[in-house]
Amino acid sequence: MKQADCYDESNNGVVVMVEPYSQKEQVQQVVLRILDANLDRTREGLRIIEEWCRFGLNNSEFTQECKHLRQEVAKWHTADLRAARDTPGDTGTELTHPQEEQRESIKSLLQANFCRVEEAVRVLEEYGKLYADGMGKAFKQIRYRVYTLESSLMGFTRYQQLMRSRLYLVTSPSENLLETVEAALKGGLTLVQYREKTADDTVRLEQARQLCQMCHAYDALFLVNDRIDLALAVDADGVHLGQQDMPISIARDLLGPHKLIGRSTTNSDEMQRAITEGADYVGVGPIYETPTKEGKAAVGLQYVNYATKNCPIPWFAIGGIDPNNLNDVVEIGASRVAVVRSIMQAEQPTLVTQYFLSQLHRIQTVNSKSKVYEQS
Repeated sequence: MKQADCYDESNNGVVVMVEPYSQKEQVQQVVLRILDANLDRTREGLRIIEEWCRFGLNNSEFTQECKHLRQEVAKWHTADLRAARDTPGDTGTELTHPQEEQRESIKSLLQANFCRVEEAVRVLEEYGKLYADGMGKAFKQIRYRVYTLESSLMGFTRYQQLMRSRLYLVTSPSENLLETVEAALKGGLTLVQYREKTADDTVRLEQARQLCQMCHAYDALFLVNDRIDLALAVDADGVHLGQQDMPISIARDLLGPHKLIGRSTTNSDEMQRAITEGADYVGVGPIYETPTKEGKAAVGLQYVNYATKNCPIPWFAIGGIDPNNLNDVVEIGASRVAVVRSIMQAEQPTLVTQYFLSQLHRIQTVNSKSKVYEQS
């Protein structure tokens, strides 16, 4: 092999830069180490996600996809890549970040590991092109499958949370907005809708951002009233739309298939239309007159009775519900309720939240036992 910077008569004296063979070997060794490290990262991240799909969700479809992805990645983890590993000489083993020391929730754990897998797969896609024919193309397809898995899994997780949620807080303007919502979250609240009709967008954006972060830290869902742009800007879990807002189909196109969309309804026709259009849940009300919906007549408990018998998707009774009339609503058949003033204006939001949840879960338990008794 010619040395670098040598005179070559065949090139009329032009100096030709030739990479020494030893340097090529060194580069190749580095590539092998990069591939080995990122194959490990990908397989480890996928296994962490798979364990939740298997034991947390009991979902065979997601579990199988994680397993298949791990097996396809493992096929590329050859002996020569493993032999290139140099853990003692890897300066990255000493690097860490405070965010790696703790996870706020299952959601944050899953998202962190999806990010880890996606970054590693992208590295494998690029450096794989230097290692083996077809490796770059293979990991490009794996990367797209991981994106699809993430979207589907996080959407499924959101819907599972929605199904488990019994109490739904709709915020109202307040000087103590963040403190009140956090107090309710400490009481066990798992679903919050940010509703602000008059503030400037800069204020709304900052409040929504802080509330979204807070809700996710408590493993609660966060929705935005009306404003799809705001929901997208803060990565909310979805939106709630009124009857005068845009069609659900357009909202779905903008938000994607795995965000939650709710619709307010005041009668059976509006409910059936929302179900047909693909709403994930509906609001049923206002049950009682409320200043939150000024000018809207109360629909009464009859609509709750109709929803109990005819609504196949999650629904929340809403409108003037408080600790004094809660039992009247649940005795008709409501197992989920949404409130505004009862918590936002409460002196002790944590205790009020706990009371609502205890009553709702008590009724749910009684109803479940009644169904078992009737079936037996």
